[in-house]
Amino acid sequence: MTSETAMPSLARGTETILAVLKTLPGSPGVYRMLDAKGDVLYVGKAKNLKKRVVAYTRAEQLPLRLQRMVAFTATMEIVTTHTEAEALLLESNLIKKLSPRYNILLRDDKSFPYIRVARGGDWPRITKHRGARSDGADYFGPYASVLAVNQALVILQKVFLLRTCSDTVFANRSRPCLLHQIKRCCAPCVGRISHGEYARRVEQARAFLKGESADLQREFARAMTEAADRQDYEDAAAWRDRIRALTQVQAHQDIDLGQDRDLDIVAAHRAGGMTAIQVVFFRAGRHTGNRAFFPAQAGDATAEEVLAAFLGQFYATHPAPGLILVSPLPAEAGVIAEALSLSAKRAVRVVQPRRGAKRALLRQAEDNARDALSRKQAETATQDRLLAGVAETFGLAAPPARIEVYDNSHIRGSHAVGAMIVAGAEGFDKTAYRTWTIREAAPGDDFGMMREVFRRRFTRALADDPERRAWPDLVLIDGGPGQLAAATHILDEIGATGVPLVGIAKGPDRDAGREVFHLAGREPFRLPPEHQVLYYLQRLRDEAHRFAIGTHRDKRSRALVRSPLDEVPGIGAARKKALLHHFGSAKGVAGAGVEDLAAAEGISRALAQRIYDHFHAKG
Repeated sequence: MTSETAMPSLARGTETILAVLKTLPGSPGVYRMLDAKGDVLYVGKAKNLKKRVVAYTRAEQLPLRLQRMVAFTATMEIVTTHTEAEALLLESNLIKKLSPRYNILLRDDKSFPYIRVARGGDWPRITKHRGARSDGADYFGPYASVLAVNQALVILQKVFLLRTCSDTVFANRSRPCLLHQIKRCCAPCVGRISHGEYARRVEQARAFLKGESADLQREFARAMTEAADRQDYEDAAAWRDRIRALTQVQAHQDIDLGQDRDLDIVAAHRAGGMTAIQVVFFRAGRHTGNRAFFPAQAGDATAEEVLAAFLGQFYATHPAPGLILVSPLPAEAGVIAEALSLSAKRAVRVVQPRRGAKRALLRQAEDNARDALSRKQAETATQDRLLAGVAETFGLAAPPARIEVYDNSHIRGSHAVGAMIVAGAEGFDKTAYRTWTIREAAPGDDFGMMREVFRRRFTRALADDPERRAWPDLVLIDGGPGQLAAATHILDEIGATGVPLVGIAKGPDRDAGREVFHLAGREPFRLPPEHQVLYYLQRLRDEAHRFAIGTHRDKRSRALVRSPLDEVPGIGAARKKALLHHFGSAKGVAGAGVEDLAAAEGISRALAQRIYDHFHAKG
């Protein structure tokens, strides 16, 4: 493989930057450094572009990592902005989009779950939600994990008894479900509550999620007393249970946040070349969980620099609260606060408290970041030992930085897919997972499927990455000598030679622990049943199998729910629904006459004729 040790001339990269400097303004902006292929090496922002970029021409003052970046720089792209805050926002978005090789990168930045309270309709439901929040509903969060949001939903069910079921389930209920029996739903599906009372409970839930639980508790206590006074003890008991649920929530909220009801705590700890960042969420005065992050490619950056890069990238995709407590305090905290305020369209403060309750919270986050880093470093050391063992087992020159594992999945050849998972020093890299729909191989031809997947994967790799910077150091195939030969043949045919291939064949009776390993030019062999490398390779193989099976199942499920109506031109979701409601099934639609079709809601006479012709032309 080509590596960065074969580095281009540092002087030539410096000359490129000096040429750009001649036309650079002294205004704020963002600069991008690109290599000879046009790939982005680095994205940076500056208050004064000229003063910032000139630093890259002083090679002797740069760390080795940035010297390599300068050497690879073949051209630069410049965008000016009105303010440094605007430059920071643009920089963060570009880093998220481009993942440059020399920037500090936030990994594992998946979306956080929220609680969604629907608006509109007679019976709004309350659910957990992950993804876009642009449908007009009310969203409360974020919560750090699905567990945290599920715990909150259980409390909401106990206190407000709002429905959580889907519209389809709701519309087809004829009697109350189990949730009503265990006192977690008021059964609006069968008319056990009026529209007005249900709407009042929805507003109470919104107030609770905004942190107004004390007022609700007083209201519930008053209702319980009134029920007891009129000797309606069953109703009084119901109010008592709801008060207990509220009390349970408040018992865990013994933290004084003052006037700041929404805030995040972000603490970084750096040691041994790695950084852990602990993020703790408080919303409406309640702790909604915490999560640790481990930014990549930090190199020789300080904890302050890593934290500054993290804040920009993290809040590029997550809404910032009004207050962010940080440790340590980045030098450009003021610019970060200005940029986040600009993005949120309201004031956002970034501060490091020195005393009081907030300082105690920040100190706890610092301890959690330190503990998270210790655990991560222990895991990394174990992973390094495993990768060294893999290299020794298969005769590799060095521990593999990137391992690709391939598997295929189908049922009697139908809905066949090929799948690839990726693993390395930091574990599974799920952002690099890929799937391929099998188009050319004959149904059930496992060898043909393997050839197709490898041809498509490595033909693209040859075109996009001829220098092999992101090629695998080891490829594992779920299969024996046949699959190995198929993969080897296709790689030789397209000129993608030199990729180490290993086939993992299941042992007799498909017993785990008795796998046989196949390599070209070497006799098949097994590893001892208790060997740590064997366990690791089994995990890789099982993860590839899980991913392939899951992809195949999703593909098959989508095929099963397809309707013959999907093939009719001019039939969208609304008309499809109207036809199915009118005739009961796609078969009923196919057998209907033109006049009957035109009687369905939203179906014109011309469209009815088109639907009729579609089905009868086939027959």
